[in-house]
Amino acid sequence: MPTVNIDKLALFEALERDYTSQEFFELCFRFGIELEEDTSEREMAEKGSNKDAEHLSDRAILKIDIPANRYDLLCQEGLARALRVFEEKAKPPVYKTVKPASGKLEQIIVKESTQQIRPYIVGAILRNISFTPENYASFIDLQDKLHNNICRKRTLASMGTHDLDTIEGPFSYEALPHKEIKFTPLNKDVEVDGDELMELYAEDKHLGKFLPIIRDSPVYPVVFDAKRTVCSLPPIINSDHSKITLNTKNVLIEITATDEHKASTVLNTLVSMFSEYCAEPFTVEPVEIVYPDNTTTKVYPQIEPRKASAKVDYINSCTGLELEADEITRLLNRMSLDASVNPKDKNEILVNVPPTRWDILHACDIMEDVAISYGYDNLPKKMPNVNTFASALPLNKLSDHVRREVAMSGFTEVAPLILCSHDENFKFLNRVDDGKTAIKLANPKTIEYEVVRTSLLPGILKTLNSNKKLALPLKVFEVSDVGFKDESRDRRARNERHLCATYTSKTSGFEVIHGLLDRIMTVLNTSRISKDETEKLGYWIQEAEDATYFPGRSAYIYLRYIDPETNTRKTLQIGSFGVLHPSVLENFDLINPTTAIEFNLEPFV
Repeated sequence: MPTVNIDKLALFEALERDYTSQEFFELCFRFGIELEEDTSEREMAEKGSNKDAEHLSDRAILKIDIPANRYDLLCQEGLARALRVFEEKAKPPVYKTVKPASGKLEQIIVKESTQQIRPYIVGAILRNISFTPENYASFIDLQDKLHNNICRKRTLASMGTHDLDTIEGPFSYEALPHKEIKFTPLNKDVEVDGDELMELYAEDKHLGKFLPIIRDSPVYPVVFDAKRTVCSLPPIINSDHSKITLNTKNVLIEITATDEHKASTVLNTLVSMFSEYCAEPFTVEPVEIVYPDNTTTKVYPQIEPRKASAKVDYINSCTGLELEADEITRLLNRMSLDASVNPKDKNEILVNVPPTRWDILHACDIMEDVAISYGYDNLPKKMPNVNTFASALPLNKLSDHVRREVAMSGFTEVAPLILCSHDENFKFLNRVDDGKTAIKLANPKTIEYEVVRTSLLPGILKTLNSNKKLALPLKVFEVSDVGFKDESRDRRARNERHLCATYTSKTSGFEVIHGLLDRIMTVLNTSRISKDETEKLGYWIQEAEDATYFPGRSAYIYLRYIDPETNTRKTLQIGSFGVLHPSVLENFDLINPTTAIEFNLEPFV
């Protein structure tokens, strides 16, 4: 859930009431959001050990957690407006598009070259807007929030805002070779081309992370005005020439995207939030998008309400209420939804969904808003009409049984992370990646989380590394899943439930781990047999050649069992155990001898 910082005094002024922290917490809860903290910039900085905290403001700030699909609540304007409607202190605004006095819309002409990199663009104009330092900061902050949320860090869409009085339409959206794009980036005083721009922002903490989105493309997207002045190079940065200031009166918003729907959603959110500061509130001037064939045009923003509906019976059955249709419409109106009863069917609620509510996709979303407006705490508690008997999945039941037995054997359970680095999963264990086993992350954020573990051992060894100060012996275990590639499955991957345990002391403790294996097999009612006893079911061990373990001090574990799927006998190597090789211990910065065991539990289900 995204968190927004809202000016407390400004919000309470908009709500026409001073709330205590507890009262506002309860209001947030009733509305479906959560007050995380009542704080200030200075207090937040002091908690973060910021040395400059004393220079920051003591003005109260509310940190509020917002549902990820409520883009309209990511700024103070949207949150105050929604809460005023919820508290029935105002009615939802009606958004409308207004053509310019000349009757001719501004145009953005899309060139064919953009299809190979970022094919969509939408736009709108906010006329005669009045900026103050507060709403200007909110305008910029909302763009950042949308970039990180629905825009997926600018990969799906990115916004550019321009002072329309400094540029001239019609505008063109093109994709050109790097060297052919020259402009002065925002808040810079030097002109650069596309390649120089990449070098300029390579080390920038804010913009550097967005460079890979287009860096390897032979062409970069660019927006020009009628005089071939660069307005922006999306998704990186705008031109300094058209930057907006507190004195800007007319704002051109352009959003380029790889997903046209996302671009339209972002545009609608941005203009609906800040059109309230226009001379004629909640009005937006549309922009015409002309596509490469010159015959197809679209006009944005598309802020006309969408039609949706839900049955009264459906809403009541889901909530356990017995509400009349008129009461349901009143509750929905509190959620900024224009609802009415269908005159032809009293059992149907018709809803005009405003452009701010892209989270309303289905009748269940309408039902959810009725429940929120009514109050989850007020919903009646009823016993269900049917009886069901819950039970654990066989694999989970088995896992819990094994956990109990290993714990009663004196081992302590640990729970490391499922992701690990590629080296930890292979190189550190003296294993080779065959390229067909490990599930690798396409775009890992850190080197520590590159693959889904194929063994529980690396996580346990990292845990031992973090607990070297504890008294010996250290006896730890984990029962959990590992992941493997599996092209035979629809999802091309599968989980496998493993048990892994280690014994660390001044001596290897091989006999302790061997004894644990025998104990677990006894508990699982699995007899030890000889490899040559082909008519019997059970397990046996045989000497292993595994680089993870010390030579001559390891064994493979084999199991002969009845496969429940084919109802035939099957022999499978389910795991191994042994004294870990000194190089493995060195890789994990461990100094004491350690013996480990790991095997697959699933054949025992």
